[in-house]
Amino acid sequence: MAEIHERRVNENKLDTVLAEDISFEGEASFTKELMIKGRYSGKIRATGSLYIAAEADVEADIVAESVYVRGRVKGSISASSRVELQGLSLIHISEPTRP
Repeated sequence: MAEIHERRVNENKLDTVLAEDISFEGEASFTKELMIKGRYSGKIRATGSLYIAAEADVEADIVAESVYVRGRVKGSISASSRVELQGLSLIHISEPTRP
């Protein structure tokens, strides 16, 4: 049987967290880590890691170094390092995900 390893992140150590009560629409770019816990719609361009929390609802075209998904994502994901689907993540990808 395969082993399952989840990367848990301490959000207190992240530079930016979009909280559960935040709804954002537009384009975001960042170089450090970001966690989305609320709603996000638009584009994300990052050289850092993106964490999508279990309660998050994201509809976006995502380009990042690494993407860790526990919540809901609709759109495209392109990661230069890795994409991890964790827990009960729900994904609807409009384009193939590439490493």
